[in-house]
Amino acid sequence: MTYEEVVLKVREGFEYADARSIFEHVAVQVNIEGEGSGAFYIEVADRKICVEPYDYVDRDGLFMVDARTMIAISEGELAMEDAIKSGALRVQGNMTKIAMLTKIKIKNKAAAETSKGAEGNAVSKVTKTVTDIAAAVLSKISGK
Repeated sequence: MTYEEVVLKVREGFEYADARSIFEHVAVQVNIEGEGSGAFYIEVADRKICVEPYDYVDRDGLFMVDARTMIAISEGELAMEDAIKSGALRVQGNMTKIAMLTKIKIKNKAAAETSKGAEGNAVSKVTKTVTDIAAAVLSKISGK
C-alpha cells in the first residue's frame, strides 16, 4: 500500500464521521510507519474532520502508527482507546486535546444518510407543528 492510498483510505474512513461533540480545534499529525510510510494530519475544526497529506507544524499531538491500524481506526473497526492501550497507536502531545478525538463517532455513508434523514424528518415535524400552532393562533385572532 502506498502513502497516497493510506491517506485516501483514512480520509474515506473519516468522511462520514460525526465530530459534532468536539467544540475545540484539534490537530494531530499522523506518522505512518512501515508500509505506506509518511506523514499526514487529522484536524477537527468547526466540528468537521479534515484529513490532508501534509505534516502539521503547530499541532496538538502526534500519532505514530502503522497503516493498517490507522485505517482500522478511521473505519470504526478499532477504537482509538484500544489501539493506544495495546501500543499499536503511540501518542504524544496535549493529551486533553488528543482525548477529544475519541468522541468522534465513525459512520459509514449509509448510516450518515440515515442519520441525516432522521434529523430532516424531525425538523419537518417541528416545522409542521409550529405552522399548525401559528395557523390556530391566527384563526383564533381573526375569529374564524
